[in-house]
Amino acid sequence: MSSFKEIVTKAVIGKAKKSSSNSFSLTPEEMPNTVLGCWVINHKFSGTNNANGSVLVTGSFDVNVWYSYNNDKSTAVTTKNFSYSDTMNIPLKDDHDITDTSEIIVRCLRQPTVANVSVDGANVNLEIEKEMGVEIVGDTKVKISVEDTFDDYDEIYDEVDDDVLNEIDENYLNETAN
Repeated sequence: MSSFKEIVTKAVIGKAKKSSSNSFSLTPEEMPNTVLGCWVINHKFSGTNNANGSVLVTGSFDVNVWYSYNNDKSTAVTTKNFSYSDTMNIPLKDDHDITDTSEIIVRCLRQPTVANVSVDGANVNLEIEKEMGVEIVGDTKVKISVEDTFDDYDEIYDEVDDDVLNEIDENYLNETAN
């Protein structure tokens, strides 16, 4: 006969991912003619409970733009830090809620990259794409089937037959030592 027990444990109670594309603009010191290269570095991010099953993911990154100016006779690199915030609605399993004890784990599934860059007068316009994933870890219950077990052990006695005892040669060790 089996019975059921409930175990309270930590588990992923909600999970989601979101791809986003954001537009940014920067103005270099010189009037740019051509963008020669563009890259994103120093991506930092975190997530906080935003109530009602949503998580606010905030972060920042630096964008380096290498450009030519002065009729393509000179080049320079400019760097600017950009911040972002994305609200992610997380579907929670089994009517769970995000509480103060819930752990919010944010992962970058695809690092921010420049999808498009263009020069518009004195400005450089950027389109940055990224993909973020969020997991919510919280308390949950697991039901398991427990088989009945025996707490007491039966004692087993080895019984030796009198015939076996009579066949034992008590001088065996002394005879082999000589």
